[in-house]
Amino acid sequence: MSGTGLRVFIVAGEPSGDLLGGRLMAALRERLRGDVVFAGLGGERMAEEGLDSPFSIDELAVMGLLEVLPRAPQLLRRIAEMAARARAFHPDVLITIDSPGFTFRLAERLKAERFPKIHYVAPQAWAWRPKRAAKLHKLFDHMLALLPFEPDWFKPYGIATTFVGHSVIEGGAGHGDGPRFRLRHGMQGRPLLVVLPGSRRGELNRHLPVFRDTVALLRRRRPELAVVLPTLSHLAPAVTEAAKGWADVILTGQDDKFDAFAAADIALAASGTVALELALARTPHVVAYRVNPLTAAIARRLLTVRYVNLMNLVLDRPVVPELLQEHCNAQELAAALDRLADGGPARAAQIGAAEELAAKLGAGGTSPSLRAADAVLATIGYRRR
Repeated sequence: MSGTGLRVFIVAGEPSGDLLGGRLMAALRERLRGDVVFAGLGGERMAEEGLDSPFSIDELAVMGLLEVLPRAPQLLRRIAEMAARARAFHPDVLITIDSPGFTFRLAERLKAERFPKIHYVAPQAWAWRPKRAAKLHKLFDHMLALLPFEPDWFKPYGIATTFVGHSVIEGGAGHGDGPRFRLRHGMQGRPLLVVLPGSRRGELNRHLPVFRDTVALLRRRRPELAVVLPTLSHLAPAVTEAAKGWADVILTGQDDKFDAFAAADIALAASGTVALELALARTPHVVAYRVNPLTAAIARRLLTVRYVNLMNLVLDRPVVPELLQEHCNAQELAAALDRLADGGPARAAQIGAAEELAAKLGAGGTSPSLRAADAVLATIGYRRR
């Protein structure tokens, strides 16, 4: 490694990847005692670690086939731009994080370059389009997996994969202060619902109206229900406007969010990493999701797994209710949340499964971010030897 430091070109295309990227950057800096230089693309968390991104990752936050098509020309331009920036940076390693629609195309553009390429967050080829896995060994030298079953799944495809653990276990989700949150917001004695509609603008547009209607139904039985809506700072203005009249508090801080989880009786969340955070916080919750109907029809033909929620997938049983597409409606969501709020076996099962989930995700010992940094450095060292 040169005196100017290890040169890392790192790319994340959405908020969850930005969080992983920021933690990985900090871990690499710790392992290398600061002797590392970063360039690439990320969000707020990676900016905190010193990354200067050329544009906002909010441009890339698009989900679903029909949702992506109108944005395709812009996305292709951004891919070409990032490929040019990577070549000009002359990195020792390229690290792409999740967002396969963007990062895989970037890796394809850079396939001929000699620097090693590592992808963080193995794609969910085990859930749909398994043939896609056969192409990955041509794009990447190594993959870093968040889920314990993924290395064995990818092994037949010739893809070197390391399970590093899920970063959610180092995020503090299980350490919020519920009483402090209730006292600060004057919610002592009130039933409390946390609503998490997603981190992409498309998710907000699809979920906020049905979540609003769900809250209205819940308040018929629980008129004192308090509603807290955590979001990201750049989405806060839009969320505040959309939630006017039915959400009591809009949050943007990570610590506040985890305090809200600890205070909550129940939660309603768009499917994603945040559902794992709720699980680790022992907050009983329901998972919901909607996409364009045609996108959903295509996905149903391709899906090869029984569950979409990560807790259910890792534990291989339906611990968390999943209300997707046509089932993502106010009546079914309110009924499922009512059942959890009333107590009983379903509520107890979610709370009781938290320890098992944490263990399977890599809790204990070295943090996932440091394990990911060690895997990156090992991959580079192997190639140089």
